[in-house]
Parts: sequence; structure tokens; C-alpha cells
Amino acid sequence: MKMKTSDFNFKLPEELLAEHPSEQRDEARLMVLNRKNETIEHRLFKDIVDYFDEGDVMIMNNTKVFPARLMGNKEKTGAKIEVFLLRELDAETRLWDVLVDPARKIRIGNKLFFGDDDSLVAEVVDNTTSRGRTLRFLFDGSYEEFRQALEDLGETPLPKYIQREVVPEDAERYQTIYAKHEGAVAAPTAGLHFSKHLLKRLEIKGVDFAELTLHVGLGTFAPVEVEDLSKHKMESEQVIIPEETAIRVNEAIDAKKRVCAVGTTSMRAIESSVSANGHLNPFDSWTNKFIHPPYDFGVANCMITNFHTPKSTLIMMVSAFTGHDFLMKAYKEAVKEGYKFYSYGDAMLII
Repeated sequence: MKMKTSDFNFKLPEELLAEHPSEQRDEARLMVLNRKNETIEHRLFKDIVDYFDEGDVMIMNNTKVFPARLMGNKEKTGAKIEVFLLRELDAETRLWDVLVDPARKIRIGNKLFFGDDDSLVAEVVDNTTSRGRTLRFLFDGSYEEFRQALEDLGETPLPKYIQREVVPEDAERYQTIYAKHEGAVAAPTAGLHFSKHLLKRLEIKGVDFAELTLHVGLGTFAPVEVEDLSKHKMESEQVIIPEETAIRVNEAIDAKKRVCAVGTTSMRAIESSVSANGHLNPFDSWTNKFIHPPYDFGVANCMITNFHTPKSTLIMMVSAFTGHDFLMKAYKEAVKEGYKFYSYGDAMLII
């Protein structure tokens, strides 16, 4: 059955949008959905150990969030401008794709100053979209010093729905404990629930971890503005699946073990590189894959994800994996039971 965007709408009370993470990473709430029996259990995230055995594999996205939000001032007028770094276009010339807010004030040729001492300057060299610009950073030091300046001046890019001030703890909590490769402007949030202690418990049980990298862009959160899902276009995101990861995952598939995608980003990555016989191929490219019902998944038979907002591409992917009616029933229960939604929210295990 062909589904429309409105099929993924539901009433989400504002107070269920999580402004803060749970006190301990692995003590967020966990809703467990069993697709075969269509049963729902209510647990804590650390109880996830009970659902995995020796030889099972978890596929984790090891992208690292960089402090992508900069506050600057426009030359002459001193107007405050927010600059959101999207991606580096050229390291040598220090060209970056960015979003600016308010955009109407920013034109080609304008200069923006950052830091109390204006230690970092950028010039607008191109318009890309209504809010998008290309900036060239003017900086005398080495590339390492330039990146350090961005690190020092940038803020953790919490999602816009979080209205509070960014606090120092966010730099740690809006990052998975296994983050390695910098390049994301948003965290792969299902992975935020793993603590070192929980990973060790899983390891002792014989669960294997296979890492890949998908650098999460803002397109993940872009609203779907068309009813016909086939007309929605996802922004491309960079994906790297090492050969070692493909081997580990394929061994688990052949052994009929549980293969669990940790988060929608891991799921999108592996589904962008699945072979005709349902095995994972190494991959180093970009993906704009949009997964929505109906869809046959090729690699994972299990998934960990957060609770997503109405009509988002993320709930559409999870619906394709879970079954639409069962997922909407689970979401209705989540609202009733006061589960927290979105980036700092609670988690769901789908088996």
C-alpha cells in the first residue's frame, strides 16, 4: 500500500520533547517491540543486554559531532549573525558551506568577524540557497591552528527544538562515547545511550561491534513538505563502511545471528551498500537514500532508535522496519506513558 506523509502524523505534546539527556546514559527508558508477536515491553536501556547473545553484532555509527554553530558580527553594522558550518569544501582555501541566520542581511562580499578579539574573519563568496552561503575563512595560521580556532569559537550544535542555553555538559553528552571521525553536524542519537559499562557488559556476553561512519547532515531533520513520498529528496551524506565491518556483519548474517543497526543513520548506511544476496559491501561514497514503506531491508534484522517527531523521514524509516500499524500503536503508548522524544529522548529496540 502506498503511504502518504499524513499517515505519519500524530499528536505529540510539547512537554515530551527532551530538553535534557537522562541523568545516566544507559538509564534512559527503553521500549522493546517484538515484531513477530506484536508485543511491547517497558525497560531501561541498560536492560538491552538481555536481548543479545554471543555472535550477535551491533552496527554503530562512529561519526563525531563538531562544534558547528558560530556566533559572529557583520562588518560595519556589527549585526549579530549565526553561522552554522555544514561541510568543508576545500581545506587549502578554507572554503565552507554554511547556513546563516538572519540570511537577508548577508550578501556576497560581506565580511563576518568571530571571537571577542575578531581573531577569525570570513568573507561571503557565494549564495547557495535562501539561507545557504559559501564562506572563505581568512586566517594566517596553519590548518591545525585554524581548526583549533573553529573548535574554540564553536558551540555544540544542539537541535533547534532545544530552547535552553548550551551548557558545557552538552559537549560530552551530545556525542557518542565511541565517536571517532569528525564530520557530523548532528549526533547519531540512538548511540547516545551506550555507556562504557554497558559496552563492556555486551562485550563480556560475546556481542560484536562493527563500526561505520555516516556524517550526519541537517538534511536528516528536513521536513517532508510533499504528500507523495516519492517526491521528497534527501540531502546526500558521506558514508564509509570499512571492509572489516562488512566481514563481521556478513559472518553474523551467515550464522543467522542478530544483526542490529544502532540508529537510523547506521541503517541508511548499510542499506546504501547491500548486495543482491543480502550481504554488506564495503563502501566509501555518498548516499541520499530515503527509506519509507513499503521497503525490504537487506542486512539488519534488529534496530535501536529514538522516538521521532511526526511526519519526519526518521519515523518513516522505522515504520518501514516495524510495520506501520504496530509502530503507530507503540507511539500512542509512548505518549501515554510519557516517554521522551527526539535527540535527547528515550529509546526503542525493535526485534
